[in-house]
Amino acid sequence: MDQNIKNMEEKEIRVIAFYLPQFHPTPENDQWWGKGFTEWTNVGKAKPLFRGHYQPRVPADLGYYDLRVSETRVEQAEMARKYGIEGFCYWHYWFGNGRQLLQRPFQEVLASGQPDFPFCLSWANHSWEDKQFSKEGTHKMLMEQLYPGETDEIAHFNYLLPAFKDHRYIRVDDKPVFMVYAPFSLPDAKRFIRLWQRLAQDNGLKGIHFIGQTNNAGDVQTLKDMGFDAVNIVRLFDFFKQNYSIFEKIHMKIMRIVFKKGRIIEYAKAAKFFSGNEDRQVDCYPTIIPNWDHSPRSGRLGHILVHSTPEKFKKHVLQSFSNVVHKPADKRLVFLKSWNEWAEGNYIEPDLKFGLSYLEALKEAIEEINSK
Repeated sequence: MDQNIKNMEEKEIRVIAFYLPQFHPTPENDQWWGKGFTEWTNVGKAKPLFRGHYQPRVPADLGYYDLRVSETRVEQAEMARKYGIEGFCYWHYWFGNGRQLLQRPFQEVLASGQPDFPFCLSWANHSWEDKQFSKEGTHKMLMEQLYPGETDEIAHFNYLLPAFKDHRYIRVDDKPVFMVYAPFSLPDAKRFIRLWQRLAQDNGLKGIHFIGQTNNAGDVQTLKDMGFDAVNIVRLFDFFKQNYSIFEKIHMKIMRIVFKKGRIIEYAKAAKFFSGNEDRQVDCYPTIIPNWDHSPRSGRLGHILVHSTPEKFKKHVLQSFSNVVHKPADKRLVFLKSWNEWAEGNYIEPDLKFGLSYLEALKEAIEEINSK
């Protein structure tokens, strides 16, 4: 039996961490933002925007790493494995006509066989605009997401086929897992999924386990009707969907539109809405979230979660785990958002303030669930 499959069967919970391959220079980022730009550039220059704002955030054990360095990737995997994470879900960028960005780290992982650590891919099928990185809130198109048609879809599949066949690739029902970040952006999702399922079977695979990501739990049935096998629900901002008075709604709208500011929310309050009944469905995979603060990227005060702690994170994680323990072994998937989204304040790698505490909290939660 494949060691990765054996390990999966022994675990109650399959924690898969989203992995951002942004931490290395690229010609495009050099052109757009200046020579040597990486995500660390924004992380390092971040400043507190209000009293008690935890910025800047400084990486500890792994330092300001460069993902072109294979030893860094191996160390990340060893750390993740030690604390109960089954594998990484690498963000994958295919803009159409074979155009890619940030592909080097995963290409080297695939080609080298190292780290020997499970992985899957999530297609981040969205255009890149400078509004994500611009304090002025401009909307200059940097790289447009295109959908040229079937020829490009076949080329996309063939490019990923060696990964799908790799023994490390994470599977459900013996099918490689492939997530689509923006499923409703696909011009014809049903046709695309049918095509890839046929190509997979033609190439000796049982098929593809397609996951559609959404931040709206009401989309679950729609996505399944579109051909997705499962849904990953990200409830990061469900707190803001609650019933507010008309005055609160007007105030939030004015702050957002006029002053370009979001809200500062206690992590513990927001975390109460990170889980939902839909997560108990066999084909719904929940998301666990250690924190959120997008201000290093934008330089603006958007929605920010404050006062997150490892203890509060563990409480949220246990709630999410309780919604999946009854599922078949290979469908006890929980996605961690994220392993290393430092410029979103959304990471679980150690920093100078908390060290390994968040990873330790995750491991404790996994062990507590597994012991029941």
